[in-house]
Amino acid sequence: MPLQQLYAQTKPVTSGQKTDSSKPATHELHEVVVRSSSKPLIEQGIDKTIVNVDAQISNAGANMLEVLQKAPGIVIDEDGNITFKGKTGVLVLIDDKPTYLSAADLAAYLKSLPSSAVDKIELMDNPPAKYDAAGAGVINIKTKKITTRGFNSNMTGSYIQGMYWRYSGSVNMNYHSGKWNLFANLGSYNEKKQRILDVTRDYYDSSGNPLSWFTQSNLFLSRFHNGNIKLGLDYNSSSRTTWGVVVSGTLSDNQEYRPNYNNLYNAAHQLDSSVIAENTQHTVFHRGSANLNYLHKFDTTGRQVSVDLDYSHFDIYGDPVFLYNTYNPQGVLLDTQRITGHIPGTTNIYAAKTDWVFPFSTGSQLQLGAKTSYVATNNAADYYNIVNGHGYVDNTTTNRFLYNENINAAYLSYSRKLRRFSLQLGLRLENTNGFGHQLGNAVVADSAFAKHYTSLFPTAYFSYKLDTAGTHVLNLSFGRRISRPYYQDLNPFVFFQNKYTYFSGNPYLRPQFTSTSKLSYQYKSLLTVGVMYDYATDIQIETIRQDSSVLISTTGNIGHLSHWNFNTSLAIKPARWWTVNLYGELNYSHYTSALYNSYLNTSSLYAYCNGSNQFSFDKGWSAELSFMYQSPATFAQFKKVPFSQLNMGIQKKLWKDKGSVKLSARDIFNSYASAGFITSIPNAVVHFHNAFDSRSVSLSLTYNFGKHFETREKRNDNNEEVNRVKN
Repeated sequence: MPLQQLYAQTKPVTSGQKTDSSKPATHELHEVVVRSSSKPLIEQGIDKTIVNVDAQISNAGANMLEVLQKAPGIVIDEDGNITFKGKTGVLVLIDDKPTYLSAADLAAYLKSLPSSAVDKIELMDNPPAKYDAAGAGVINIKTKKITTRGFNSNMTGSYIQGMYWRYSGSVNMNYHSGKWNLFANLGSYNEKKQRILDVTRDYYDSSGNPLSWFTQSNLFLSRFHNGNIKLGLDYNSSSRTTWGVVVSGTLSDNQEYRPNYNNLYNAAHQLDSSVIAENTQHTVFHRGSANLNYLHKFDTTGRQVSVDLDYSHFDIYGDPVFLYNTYNPQGVLLDTQRITGHIPGTTNIYAAKTDWVFPFSTGSQLQLGAKTSYVATNNAADYYNIVNGHGYVDNTTTNRFLYNENINAAYLSYSRKLRRFSLQLGLRLENTNGFGHQLGNAVVADSAFAKHYTSLFPTAYFSYKLDTAGTHVLNLSFGRRISRPYYQDLNPFVFFQNKYTYFSGNPYLRPQFTSTSKLSYQYKSLLTVGVMYDYATDIQIETIRQDSSVLISTTGNIGHLSHWNFNTSLAIKPARWWTVNLYGELNYSHYTSALYNSYLNTSSLYAYCNGSNQFSFDKGWSAELSFMYQSPATFAQFKKVPFSQLNMGIQKKLWKDKGSVKLSARDIFNSYASAGFITSIPNAVVHFHNAFDSRSVSLSLTYNFGKHFETREKRNDNNEEVNRVKN
């Protein structure tokens, strides 16, 4: 029907106007909503890039850790550490909320979060002032939320077959009636998986002559079970006021078998001895959190206030067992050593924040807010030498560490839009107070430290339309950020990976400060070209030092980093049924620092790219082909070889588009690996190679009980403390 006729039939009757009762009664059409049948994979904003998860078929059956690995500019290493546009130390949020997890625990949680439960990912390389100043950038994972009235649900089940099995399931439910809205998300992920790590170490004297040679092969075979739940209730006491409560929890159990085989050779590469280790690790992790929130809109102009109160509690229990058998070259058993451990830890985090928004008739807007948080951690590492069946405490490695921290923050942000020009200026102040206490024993002395510092974090964004239609746009931004240490990284405890590799904390860690400048050009939503420069001081990064035959990994401060990032993204549609999204970046990094008894001066020029081809066919069929590649790169002491990944998938919609079945394959050529060597270790060269169980085929089935899913409208709540809990 023509719009003119539609308008004529729905035009409301004005006051005092007579109607003809012989004519059919008409009704006012309040709103017309046009919904696109599909979302684009990538959307660009002035301060963020948005990735729509369901737009990529190979995400079916995948967990969120695998989904993130395919997002533009994101690389995840074998330990779960996230690099975003060449920068580490990224702040990860779930629905604008922190996860309160370390890199390893966050990776475990993201494995339990199926892609079917997530709506989109927001990537911010230079976040505005309303976000915590922590981290080199922000990744905000937005989960799905049903908003239609009545009862609605979405269910997804997936089976994945790699070298071993994996399966996952999720249920999203919502009941909306009157002023009440009740929602629940449940997810589970289970897997059996392996990783093989091969290491060689060559030792030399001060003249460069060979002294000895060491080889090690490690198998990590794990059975991982993880479940998470999220329950929430919203009450609209009026059309402008909403009260809400959200509780969530995570339970994970990881049984890992870690045998490793070590051979020690002399300078002539003749076998001296062998050590066969039968190590196991059982880890249980519990997380519970609660949030109370309040939102009031004063009027229809956007003037509003929000308040959030948060509490999170974490428990982690690790029980490692180390069994070492040493043999001579003839295979005769020389020695047996058995060590057991118990590594419990608890963390409690309290946070309160408020945000205010004041719009003005001039098209400008003022935002301001304040936040305070308090963190209390209690971690222990108890190790016992087992002799004749009896355990004796090893006081050289056993300890208990207490750490408390308070952060107070306030921010102010002003934005204005003119005809072609828009700006956003912000300033955030954060005051940090930390207190650490390592309890002593018969061997280790009692020690304590305190840290107090206050910092300012300015942000600025400028956007200019080169033409009246906004086809060509220039964007310029600047920001300063901080990366605080993980709480447990401040604890000088020792954690054994095996007899020749330890991990140690560092109570002298300083916060890292990074200044970021960015310039970009955008043509419609098709092409974006940008350049970004970062300068960081006191960089927090993994460092490796040698103590006799043992390599010790510690998070340390590297002096300075200069980092350039040149990036471009392209979204084109060569045919009606074919959509292409391409992303590429060129990075240059230069590290300079004193490092133990040496000096680090390394630089690296490397490239990264990924892309996706989406194909839409008739009768509900669609397909996808995607890829990623990273060239050789250097990160401080680590030089890594190139790696890549190719994925594909096919989808068929069922039951009048209420359901779908998806078949996908990941890492088809099994080319996703982590390998290279470690530099700047005096008189030693270390090579490593990680082989993952990354090649897999998955089958996923989804069914929707309801109309459609939308993301819940929510404030930009965020906390930094959640990402600094580390086991």
